[in-house]
Formats: sequence, structure tokens, C-alpha cells
Amino acid sequence: MDTKLPSKPNPVVKPLERAEAHEANPWQQAMEQLDRAGKAMKLEPFALERLRHCKRILTVSVPVKMDDGTVKVFEGYRIQHNMDRGPAKGGIRYHPSVSLDEVKALSFWMTMKCAVVNLPYGGAKGGIICDPKKMSRGELERMTRRYTAEISIIIGPDKDIPAPDVNTNEEVMAWIMDTYSMTIGYSCPGVVTGKPIEIGGSLGRKEATGRGVFYVTRELATREGFDLRKATVVVQGFGNVGSNAANIFVEHGTKVVGISDVGGGLYDPKGLDLHDIMEYRKTHDSIADYPKAEHIAIDKFLELPCDILIPAAMESTITKANADRIKAKYVIEGANGPTTNEADAILHKNGVIVVPDILANAGGVTVSYFEWVQDMQAYFWSEKDINARLQEIIVGAFTEVYEMSKKEKVDMRMGAFMVGLRRLGKAATIRGMYP
Repeated sequence: MDTKLPSKPNPVVKPLERAEAHEANPWQQAMEQLDRAGKAMKLEPFALERLRHCKRILTVSVPVKMDDGTVKVFEGYRIQHNMDRGPAKGGIRYHPSVSLDEVKALSFWMTMKCAVVNLPYGGAKGGIICDPKKMSRGELERMTRRYTAEISIIIGPDKDIPAPDVNTNEEVMAWIMDTYSMTIGYSCPGVVTGKPIEIGGSLGRKEATGRGVFYVTRELATREGFDLRKATVVVQGFGNVGSNAANIFVEHGTKVVGISDVGGGLYDPKGLDLHDIMEYRKTHDSIADYPKAEHIAIDKFLELPCDILIPAAMESTITKANADRIKAKYVIEGANGPTTNEADAILHKNGVIVVPDILANAGGVTVSYFEWVQDMQAYFWSEKDINARLQEIIVGAFTEVYEMSKKEKVDMRMGAFMVGLRRLGKAATIRGMYP
């Protein structure tokens, strides 16, 4: 065997430092949200205790032969938080900051998200501690396939269905689908969602999360009485969610005045030319050096003047350190957990309306559900039908959450939790406990 072992252990990849590290870790944030909502609605103690614990936590070592012949061992996770309402559902992310508590929190938020939009799923999440930007395509494929083999004991179309998340895409989902299919001996497109169309993917899936962000914002505008066509939008994060959301807003006549990626932000009060920026990004690593707009430092970006702020990057980017300086009237959470609990309280005190992640970015899991249904039936729908069904579900969920928040005189995050916990509490109580 010609595999060479490294002469010294690989250095531990430390999570990226973020402001929220000084406030609380994501799992603590999630449990504080659960406790507040559970107390407010007098959730059955049995159900609350169940939701405070993940059903299943799998930690795996992922050895990968690198291009230089050395072997590097990555650490990966797959966590199933709750499966009372159906098989688990949730993405897989590749990032240096992946941690056990982060993945636990994300799996919890997936449980809540599926309950809020009334999908027959529980919540799951997965991740690998790595820096994909420093890995070749071959290294990423080998890592993905080995990770899939390690977690194959708990995933499956009737058990747990992964999907793309930060730094994963439809190609990664294709590798997972192929590896799992080779393991069981037959093609199984329903094991993942977010796949290429050619192997069972769904039309409209790439744009689904961003489209859902637009739908909830449009509904909010109707309820709050402002003209979306006269509003200004700032989008933090120009990945799949942020870029699609920004383009859909522009298509509907809304002015996008700010966008950012990891390199920095761009601002133009007259409105950015998103098509030109997308062309620029094809040949550049970051949009931050785009020459036809004002450059904004990443730590000042969220403070730009605008009507609507869409954090669509990573969790905990709005913190107690910057929440008081946010000028937006409305925050629509395109990312998972972008606002810490301390920041949430500050925004609420300042009169900022926050549409929470478990509602605002549920378009992705909704169309993932459509993809799974299509795969299981081997019958595929038109993009027109998919977008119409997505709109029906998202608008229905928004209406339920908005009305709950008004009825109970709480903010929309609490309203969303109350809607979701009501369904989860009933499911737990009806099913009871085995043995």
C-alpha cells in the first residue's frame, strides 16, 4: 500500500471566532428559546423534556487520502433531534466552525421548522469539521463518500434524509446518493434531496429557500401596510439563499442596495446591478472587490440603512454587540439562527419586527419535501406546480404564525415556536412512550 502517513498529527481545525462565542453557544441559545416558548404555552412537561434532548447523536471519524498521498482524519456528525412526526430531515455542512453543539442546535431548529410549516418530518443535521476551500474536488468527493458510508447506518428515505447546507451542493448530494445506493445494492434517489435533476432532483429546489424568504416578506408587507416596491433591501451572504432571494426581490421591483460575502460588502443606495455582480463573481473569488459599488467592511455591513435586512450567512451574526446599530425596520432570517437571544431582545425593544428562521427560510425544506415525495412516487411535477404549492404552504404558515403572535401578544419568533410546539406536543402525547 503506497499511502503515506503524515510525519506529525494534523493540527486541530479550530472554529472561526465569532462575536456570539462571548454570548452563548448555539445549543444553549436553542434551549433558551424552547424553555421560554414551552413555559409561555404551558407545554406538556413530558414533551418539553423530550425536546430538550436529541434522539440520536452519531460522531464519526472520516479518514481521507489527500492528493499528496497523506491521510487526514476529519471529524463528522449526524444528529437526529426528533422523529415523532416522521423521518428526520436536515442538511449537511462543511465548515471549519462545525461543532457538536452547533449541529445539535441546527437539528433542533429543523425539528421546529418542519413543525411550523406542518411537514411530516422531524429534525436532523450533519456536518464535518473541514475547510472545503482548501480541498480539491477529489478530496471532497472521497471525504463525502467515506462520511456517507459511516452515517449510512442511520440515514435512509424512511429514516433520515440529508440535504445541502453551507458549502455543500447538488454535486455533494449526488455523491451521497450514489454511495448509499452502492451500499444497499440498488438506486435510491429518495435518500437525499437537493440532487441534480438527472438523478431525481426537483425543479425549483435551488431557488426555494430564497423564494420562501420573498414570500414571507411579501406577506409581511401586506399585513404591516408597506409597499415592497418602494422598500430597500440589504442581504448578508451571497450564497444560494442570499443570491436567489436578492434576485427574486429585484424581479418583483424591490431595490436591493446591499449584498455581501465572506470578503466584504457592497452598497449602492440607488440599487445594485445584480446581474453584473453575478457575472463578476464567475471570475473572482469574492464580490468584495467589485468596482461599481461602495465597499463596506464586513463588521459594518449589517448596520447599513435599509427597510429590510436579510441575514443569509451563518448563525449568530446579529449579536448584542451590533443589534442596537441595526437600522432596518424588518429582519427576515434567511440563515439558521442568525440572531442571538440577547440581540433578539434588543431588536424587539427597538421595534424591529423579526421573521424567524424557522418560518422565513422554510422554503428549502418545503421543496425538499416535494422532491422526496416525487422520488418516492417516481412521478415528477412541473416547476409551476412546485412554486404554487410552495407559496400555498409558506403563506399558510406565515398567516398562522402572524395570527398567533397577535393573539398571544408576542413577537413572531415566539409565535412560530408556539405553532410548532403545539404540533410537536400533540405528537409526543399521542404516541406516548415506549416501553
